[in-house]
Amino acid sequence: MRVMTFNLRFANPADGPNRWEYRKELVVEVILAHGPDLLATQEGTVPQLDYLAAHLPGYLPLIAHREVDVTCQYPTIFYRSAAVIAQESDEFWLSLTPRIHRSLSWDSAFPRMVTFGLFRERGRELEFLFLDTHLDHISPEARLMGSRMIREHFFPLGRPLILAGDFNEPPDAPVYRELTGPGSPLVDSWRVLHAPGDDPTTQHQFDGQPRGSRIDWILVSPPFQVTGVWILHDHQDGRYPSDHFPYLIEVTY
Repeated sequence: MRVMTFNLRFANPADGPNRWEYRKELVVEVILAHGPDLLATQEGTVPQLDYLAAHLPGYLPLIAHREVDVTCQYPTIFYRSAAVIAQESDEFWLSLTPRIHRSLSWDSAFPRMVTFGLFRERGRELEFLFLDTHLDHISPEARLMGSRMIREHFFPLGRPLILAGDFNEPPDAPVYRELTGPGSPLVDSWRVLHAPGDDPTTQHQFDGQPRGSRIDWILVSPPFQVTGVWILHDHQDGRYPSDHFPYLIEVTY
């Protein structure tokens, strides 16, 4: 099973030649070229998500539970319906009032959310949760408390987990320790196959030149075994699909 996380970069008019309308076809091409069975996107506005839903043949967005608001940037799951079955879905805001729409706490710059689905591969019996989130880029407290909410909500369920997203912190920082530290079933898919310190960045400035750190992660629990990991540098004539490199993994179980 192949799983991808992809920060799309929101449709920002200030991006000039890198605006969404100039790269949306490339986003679709990259996704289809690598064929993830599960795709976690971040920063998508409603028109961006609608475009992907219309131009990713074989994929469905996991949004039946959602109160759609055109002012939001949503972490959104897409899944390849020929490969996996979505059985349930939901989402909540990472705040002190998680069921209040667009609520935010802890000096978060924007409302933040975790969205999730209960999935099963076709022909397999294992049911697992796939989670997609995007933690705040300004407030360390909001990132830590958001990750703690995810831990406290999902870990006690005892189900197999895959957690993907943009965590806006490097490995070994507080969020990473909260989600992969003692008592956690989750491991960092990248570090299953790479030593600590071998952490290439997943960010750039639409030019492919690495900057920052590895902030886009996919964390997995047993029984998933990581067999491949790739930070994707796909581009077309120097144009990149986003200011994040998509991250793709392959797991067996």
